[in-house]
Amino acid sequence: MEDNAQYLTVSALTKYIKYKFDCDRHLESVLLQGEISNFKHNQKGHFYFSLKDEGATISCAMFASYASKVHFEPEDGMKVFVKGRVTVYEPSGSYSINITEMKSDGIGDLYIQFEKLKKEMQKEGYFDLAHKRPIKRIPSIIGVITSPTGAAIRDIINTISRRYPFTRVILYPAIVQGPDAKDNIVKQIERANSDNLCDTLIVGRGGGSIEDLWAFNEKIVALAIYNSKIPVITGIGHEIDFTISDFVSDLRAPTPTAAAELATPDTVELRNEILTSVHMMYKDLMNKIENYKTILLHLDERLDNASPSNKIKENKKDLRALINRLNVSINNIMYHKSLELESMSKRFVANNPLTLIKQKEADLKNTLKLLNKNIGIILDRKNQEFNIYTSKLNALNPLNLMDKGYSIPSIDGHAIKSVKDVKRDSVLNVRMKDGNITTKVMEVYQNGEGK
Repeated sequence: MEDNAQYLTVSALTKYIKYKFDCDRHLESVLLQGEISNFKHNQKGHFYFSLKDEGATISCAMFASYASKVHFEPEDGMKVFVKGRVTVYEPSGSYSINITEMKSDGIGDLYIQFEKLKKEMQKEGYFDLAHKRPIKRIPSIIGVITSPTGAAIRDIINTISRRYPFTRVILYPAIVQGPDAKDNIVKQIERANSDNLCDTLIVGRGGGSIEDLWAFNEKIVALAIYNSKIPVITGIGHEIDFTISDFVSDLRAPTPTAAAELATPDTVELRNEILTSVHMMYKDLMNKIENYKTILLHLDERLDNASPSNKIKENKKDLRALINRLNVSINNIMYHKSLELESMSKRFVANNPLTLIKQKEADLKNTLKLLNKNIGIILDRKNQEFNIYTSKLNALNPLNLMDKGYSIPSIDGHAIKSVKDVKRDSVLNVRMKDGNITTKVMEVYQNGEGK
């Protein structure tokens, strides 16, 4: 009879293979790169899929405790990096990987898209300097297209207020991240152009990854900036971040704060320029006066050198006339220049931030006075209403009726509303005006009959 002891069972072989897999330290933690296929996300939160490349496919499972830490939804065809443990599933005798970590390999694809669109739009002339519009040096209104809750809008407003507080800021709130961001940004750019209120537009957001900034690499956003009738300054991300929108804008700033600085002048610099202009005007006027004095000296010398006495007299007469005219002209010039200087000084004082601050402080004091006055009026009215309600409440207070001889009977602290609440031998507490009476019920009558 043939000896069958040398034959293994399928289960025994599978257990041995699983043992070998579990003992191999190289299979405890493997790092793989591949493409997802046959992806399934069940109701319990587990991921089941295959990971493949050009030459092979392996089954993968990622349980909910690890899958919950993945910050994107995997899809078929997506390239990913995974970390996991190789294991053998005994019932089917197949091996698979239990995934513990997963990262998207989509960043490389985004860079490829970025470079492709950049070359395409550069070739079509969207980046040419000839299309760049000058930024108004002293803007009255600046439009800002960014998130209303991010740090970027606070930095922009603070910078504008510090540098040139006379500029008004209009916020066009936009979604700056996610699938809806591109359409929302385009909508706000078009809205700002339709309003036609702003001298300059600032489009931007704070720093982030390439995925976070991707809305500003979309072609429709770049075209909206390029077609804007209002000059656009972009301030997107940090110094090292460049987007397609930066290349088509009229001026690129490394950060939102820098964009606000490029959009506004500095009041200190403006003041220095005004003072320099005034100094140059005064210097030019003094030069003209000195030139006229030199001319007069030459004329006087020529008269002294003339021999005929009549000619001398005539020339002196002409000279006096010229002197008078010159004095009148000089006085007129000095007068007009002094008026111009006084006007410029008044304008500067009127626009001085300290003057505006004092004016705002005075307005605040007046508002506080009015508020205190209104509070006093309201308190008086409320006191009157309180007194009226107190009088009404006292009039309705049953305790006041005791002054007229009424009393309140009760059993065990509960007021008696009907003879049905009282039985023979019940002990009653009768509350009078000046005290209480405890009494015992001898008889109860209802509708004229004894009970």
